Amino acid sequence: MTALPDTSATNKSWWKQNQQRLAPWLFLAPGIFMFAIYVIIPIFQSINISFYAWDGLGEAEWVGAENYVELMDDEAFYTSLKNNVLWLILYMLAIPAGLFVALFLNQTVRGIRIYKSLFFFPFVISQVVVGLVFAWFYDPTNGLMNIILGWFGAGPIAVLADEDYVTYGIIAAGLWPQTAYCMILYLTGLNAVDPEQIEAARLDNAKGAKLLWYVILPQLRPATFIAVVVTVIGALRSFDLISIMTDGGPWGSSRVLAFYMYEQAFSEYGFRMGYGAAIAVVLFLIMMVYIAGFLWKMYRDETGR
Repeated sequence: MTALPDTSATNKSWWKQNQQRLAPWLFLAPGIFMFAIYVIIPIFQSINISFYAWDGLGEAEWVGAENYVELMDDEAFYTSLKNNVLWLILYMLAIPAGLFVALFLNQTVRGIRIYKSLFFFPFVISQVVVGLVFAWFYDPTNGLMNIILGWFGAGPIAVLADEDYVTYGIIAAGLWPQTAYCMILYLTGLNAVDPEQIEAARLDNAKGAKLLWYVILPQLRPATFIAVVVTVIGALRSFDLISIMTDGGPWGSSRVLAFYMYEQAFSEYGFRMGYGAAIAVVLFLIMMVYIAGFLWKMYRDETGR
């Protein structure tokens, strides 16, 4: 009778040889699975829906690229796109603002914890609360902003009712919590800055802006990368503040792509799931181009190519 080969020892040795390589993937597997189910698959489903005319309940009708062709002649789409570009540009102010607040708070002086708490506060409150606070702040009759303007003899400005000012007013409201978020990222990064490099730079007479630019900022690249990515995503998916403060008004002048997508797909005037999905695809492509460009720049800076 021929004895069967003992495979248990072989399997065990294979696991021992590969467990360090496989262990990280086993830990990542649940997260990757959830990410695929709730992010990756819905992206492809949205792209697919964008080629249909569908009200969300009945039979979907294949229309090809008609939804995208309609976007090219949609004035509301161009208004939303222009506002999104403004959000992208002005929202980036949160990054340097967060850095300078973090540099101010990264000191060991008396009462610094109180200051940190005050600057951290906007990050922990809801966007809905932020929207309501700034709506009261901009109120043309009893709002704090117009009361202060009155002290200087300036007339009241109805920021949220003026097509020229409304988008800038909402962006200013969004910058408040976003600056707090960037501040937290930079405070964490500043704790990892090598003090020996700073001391060596000071011995070489580097101080102020030179010390910040050549010594501190290069060590804060990971924090800057996360701050840029999160800020870009926050600017492009802006919805809460617009919904709370203006509901897209006045006359649709404060719409952004995310809000316009909601109006077309889910509001009482819409139920055009295919058209809303087409807007979502355009928004996704803008986000990917912006972030991919920044990643490429960081890669070139790191490799020196």
